[in-house]
Amino acid sequence: MNWGILSSIFILGAFKFLFSAIPGAVADIPIWQTIIASGAGAVLSGFFFFSAADYFRKRSFHKMLKRKQAANKAGIIYKEKRKFTRVNKGIVHIKRLMGVYGITLISPLFLSVPIGAIIAAKFYGKRTETLPLLLLGLGAHSFWLTLMYYAIY
Repeated sequence: MNWGILSSIFILGAFKFLFSAIPGAVADIPIWQTIIASGAGAVLSGFFFFSAADYFRKRSFHKMLKRKQAANKAGIIYKEKRKFTRVNKGIVHIKRLMGVYGITLISPLFLSVPIGAIIAAKFYGKRTETLPLLLLGLGAHSFWLTLMYYAIY
């Protein structure tokens, strides 16, 4: 067992999930170890960021208020960040098109696990099936992505 490569797979699975199985495929680690390391990192990160989403959203809001107040005290006009960006429009389009399934299955895969979990918690945090869908989707993606990368390499 190569703990260095497995830990890098775990960390990649926790943050940039789409590419997490590549080190295992390149280093010829057994496929089951790669699936477990990638899936464990993604599920642990998804659970943590889904649970802490309210904290991160409140913290971001308070930071924005502090910047705004500091700019007002200094006499500088505070320029608001753009809200209608291409990424935000895409996220809302996925939300309207596929609902909770699209957000929980697609956003962690293409954005990142923390951002996808926070978005899922923002839109569907009150629904009881959101967290299990998110974790199930991450586990399934771990399996299929690992199989795909092992087939390529």
